[in-house]
Amino acid sequence: MSDPGPLTIAEMSESSGLSPDTLRWYEREGLLPRVGRSASGHRRYGAREQGLLALLVALRETRMSTAGMRRFVELMDEGAASHGRRIALLEEGRARLAERRRQLDRAEAALERKILHYERLISDGLDCDGAPVPAETRALQLARG
Repeated sequence: MSDPGPLTIAEMSESSGLSPDTLRWYEREGLLPRVGRSASGHRRYGAREQGLLALLVALRETRMSTAGMRRFVELMDEGAASHGRRIALLEEGRARLAERRRQLDRAEAALERKILHYERLISDGLDCDGAPVPAETRALQLARG
């Protein structure tokens, strides 16, 4: 796949899923340093900025704070000497994702249990209190939506 070259802010917005306002905010906040400009002064996102934005989107998905993201970018500017500290920040993000995954798994299991409960009630023709339901209610029980 070939390098698409520098992207406009509209193209970068579409590619990253971030609004143009958010892209400008990231730049103002120091999360996205040194965005290149065209001769007319319009932003041009090169390969470095594109890669950094992809990483920032991933970091945001880990629920990393803006300060944490800024710290990560600052560490990148320090070069190879900061690799260990960058790994530590990424490991913290990985741990947050693992916890979030556990929470989502618990929520999914609770929903699955409740779905099975209602499916059993429908199958058995029962109300939530265990009483039989009339035939017209059984038809309604099967309606989804």
